[in-house]
Amino acid sequence: MAQTVPADARGSSLSIMPLGVDTWPAFADLVERHNGVWGGCWCVAFHTKSYRDPLLSHRDQKELLVRTDRAHAALVYDGLECVGWCQFGPRAELEAINRKRAYDKEIAELPDWRITCFFVDKRYRHQGVARAALGGAVAEIARLGGGLVESFPEDVTNRKTSSSFLFNGTTAMFEEQGFERGRQIGMHHWVMTKRVPATEHAEAPER
Repeated sequence: MAQTVPADARGSSLSIMPLGVDTWPAFADLVERHNGVWGGCWCVAFHTKSYRDPLLSHRDQKELLVRTDRAHAALVYDGLECVGWCQFGPRAELEAINRKRAYDKEIAELPDWRITCFFVDKRYRHQGVARAALGGAVAEIARLGGGLVESFPEDVTNRKTSSSFLFNGTTAMFEEQGFERGRQIGMHHWVMTKRVPATEHAEAPER
């Protein structure tokens, strides 16, 4: 996957690439510029515990997951620099869920895929990077076989919320991509889903 998205507010053209061995250095550079992100998480918190090695640092755990094809993300680039991402993956890859008790109530259908978190370089916030990352993740899911996709964004209607804390994104951003609200799993968080059709010649990953 290599996509170009409309120019941002600064007039630069953003592009989307999948997280993988070739793009790991740019991803790692972005995380390191922000002190590991969210207290050194390195975006491993949502990964299935059996996928992780507790003897490794979060950085090394993430790199191992990437090199063994057990971590997925749509990376947003400005030129050669990675400036944001959207993490997604098959349900088996991303089993950890906040608000699990509320999530388990009234489940009608388990998803094939989950979108779990976003991060944007502090220099690029409020410039459409998260929106571009979400579009890239949906496109990559389609390329990998499609299916039912879920996420847990936050409704920020009539509320002031720092973008640095919106790691699940906003309901409005997901609605723009055709996601629909399901059940509420917190004061402001919702389960939102979209059925994504596979693209022609789509791959079929293990789930």
